[in-house]
Amino acid sequence: MSPTVRLQEMIRVIRSARTQGEERGVIQRECATIRAQFRQADNGGRSHNLAKLLYVHMLGYPAHFGQMECVRLIASPRYNEKRVGYLGAMMLLDENQDASLLITNSIKNDLAHSSQYVQSLALCTLACMGSAEMCRDLAPEIDRLLRASSSYIKKKATLCAVHIVRKVPELGELFTPAARALLAEKNHGVLHGAVILITELCERNAQTLVQFREVVPELVHIMRGLVTSGYSPEHTVAGISDPFLQVRILRLLRILGRNNDTASDAMNDLLAQVATNTDSSKTAGSAVLYETVLTVMDIKSESGLRVLAVNILGRFLLNNDRNIRYISMTSLQKIVSTDHNAVQRHRGTIVDCLKDQDASVKRRALELSLALVSAINIRSMMKELLLFLSTCPPELKSHAASGIFNAAERYAPSQRWHIDTILHVLITAGGDVRDETVPNLIQLITNASQLHCYTVHKLYRALVADISQQPLVQVACWCIGEYGDSLLQGECEETEPVQVTEDDILDALETVLQSHMSSPATRGFALTATMKLSTRITENVDRIRSIVSIYGSCMDVELQQRAVEYNALFKKYDHMRAAVLEKMPVMDRSSLGQTNGESGGGVVQEMEPTKPKQEMMVAPQPASQVCDLLDLLSGPDEPSHPGSTLGTGSATLGPASLMTGSAGGDLLDLLGGLELTPTPMPATAPAAVTVYDKSGVVLKLSCERPLDASQTITLTATNTGDHDITSLTLQAAVPKNVQLQMKAPSGDSLPARSSALVTQTVLLNNPNKVSLKMRVRLSYTSQGSTFQDTVQIDSFPTPGL
Repeated sequence: MSPTVRLQEMIRVIRSARTQGEERGVIQRECATIRAQFRQADNGGRSHNLAKLLYVHMLGYPAHFGQMECVRLIASPRYNEKRVGYLGAMMLLDENQDASLLITNSIKNDLAHSSQYVQSLALCTLACMGSAEMCRDLAPEIDRLLRASSSYIKKKATLCAVHIVRKVPELGELFTPAARALLAEKNHGVLHGAVILITELCERNAQTLVQFREVVPELVHIMRGLVTSGYSPEHTVAGISDPFLQVRILRLLRILGRNNDTASDAMNDLLAQVATNTDSSKTAGSAVLYETVLTVMDIKSESGLRVLAVNILGRFLLNNDRNIRYISMTSLQKIVSTDHNAVQRHRGTIVDCLKDQDASVKRRALELSLALVSAINIRSMMKELLLFLSTCPPELKSHAASGIFNAAERYAPSQRWHIDTILHVLITAGGDVRDETVPNLIQLITNASQLHCYTVHKLYRALVADISQQPLVQVACWCIGEYGDSLLQGECEETEPVQVTEDDILDALETVLQSHMSSPATRGFALTATMKLSTRITENVDRIRSIVSIYGSCMDVELQQRAVEYNALFKKYDHMRAAVLEKMPVMDRSSLGQTNGESGGGVVQEMEPTKPKQEMMVAPQPASQVCDLLDLLSGPDEPSHPGSTLGTGSATLGPASLMTGSAGGDLLDLLGGLELTPTPMPATAPAAVTVYDKSGVVLKLSCERPLDASQTITLTATNTGDHDITSLTLQAAVPKNVQLQMKAPSGDSLPARSSALVTQTVLLNNPNKVSLKMRVRLSYTSQGSTFQDTVQIDSFPTPGL
């Protein structure tokens, strides 16, 4: 290839190379030629050589030796050389290289050039790779060009000003007057740049945001003109007049209207007009409508307008474009907590999206469907979710099962329905459920005493049909061991009568013990169930003794130890076997330390949040919220512990566990320095004492006469301030040897200067007669702000007679 080869010829030769080595050889020879010509003092083909070098750079080969040539060409008086030089600077230079500082003076000179095209080259380069130092030096020149007469220059100067504001935010005040004046321009390119510039200024300075709220009427006028304007070949895209400018204006209105009633009221009518007059059949119209929805949801808009926005998202769900359906469900997921009823109207369409072939759409539809479950639609929604669980991809089974468990626990219409639902999930996706599912289901079954016969029959049939689902097998073994006598009776009103013999039950358990699919934990459940049946059956005790003795030499150490202990129970302590293996008592939720779908790393002592009246059990809380409560209720020197879960007194940490280095041992004493030494109850005190009085909120505490180890405490809150109080909640913590239960409060609001009361009853169980101490956290909302405070109670009033 000759030294004077043209760019087009070089491109043709490179493309015709058959191997990478051949291509590399062509480029190396050409780069050597270009480097040699760069060294010549007077070379008329410099721009031609730099253009070829830029193509080599685009292919990924080194081209750094052309940086200084870019500087020389930028300083050239010829436009064609200056153009290639600026292009090379944007491609080969960046703000971190020293060579970029050499072109600062050239850019400044070109910004004052008489030709607008030379000025545009300098503006584009500064906007592309200008460093913070360059921006500070050239900002006055950009401000001057923002007031130029040419729309072409103002458009590029505006985008350059955006780059300067992003690089050096404190220079934003320099461009504020010019940015506001640019809104009067008729050129759409200038308007587009001006809106972007104002958006950047408002996002980076709160005072500037307040100033630009005054231009909301101007923006509304511009936006209304775009919506009502007819066809324009220069700006119309798919029937929408300049959708790019509309989207930018809507984003700016969203920023200006956020948390401001006046600005929001000024744009409500416009947003309604855009929402009703924009065609959503094309992508451009959908983009404008989507930005409209985001703006409506982010400002203080009217309720009717919010419903209209939700309906637009509902129409998006019917769109054939999966991307539009995805962003629609993403937006609905964000607003379902605030506009639940409006989103419920589109429940059928959302459920249909569970059948979509796209995995990301399915995931979003699943999350939104779970959020829409309520006490009213629990049965219908659960049918759809269970159907989806049986056909969903493996990567979604765990999430779907966890969501179904949470929804069933929260809204179950009956205990039988709750048990049936969880068993259905275990049968369908037992291998994908979380570890805490088994103890939670066992606790649920234990508490439903009237359903023991029904449950054990159903689990036995499921166990005989399939032993591959380990959580299901574990629950079935546990229930057979506990309620095997009900299974043998064969009389259950709620199921078809099935005659089951003792040999049938033991055969099923032996199958579990011998199956290669059974995990060590499952074998432990089966062995314990077999042992428990020794007190519930009469004819096969010797067979049970034989089964247990076999596993006394098992390879699994845990199973071997359990079998040896059971053998000892048969031989040495047979007189105690019936008492040791009697049925388990009703389990308290606190003994689990966690709820379906949530796990934690330890157990936290007595602390229960206040609950709505309709809820009879402690609602589960995420671990992060528990850590926040721990941090607040503990002393200032006590760290919060991630991964903790709420519990009750039956699952406390004893002194021995506190001495270890385990996760539970690290949880120390929740109440810091509260002493737990057994002491008599406090001496006489007033029947009711004021424990908190601040900002008009008064909290009083009174006690009723204790019954054995039980103590009833009443907390009474009043409002003597000048402002109404809403969302009032109380949370309490007591020493770990004391069990605590908080009843539902009488309300959560207190009018200003009224005699209204909010009362809440706290039940304490103090079997060890330790000294009672309590910490109470108050949380309430007044004048739009949320307040929290904590009070420690070291002495309690004397119970009333």
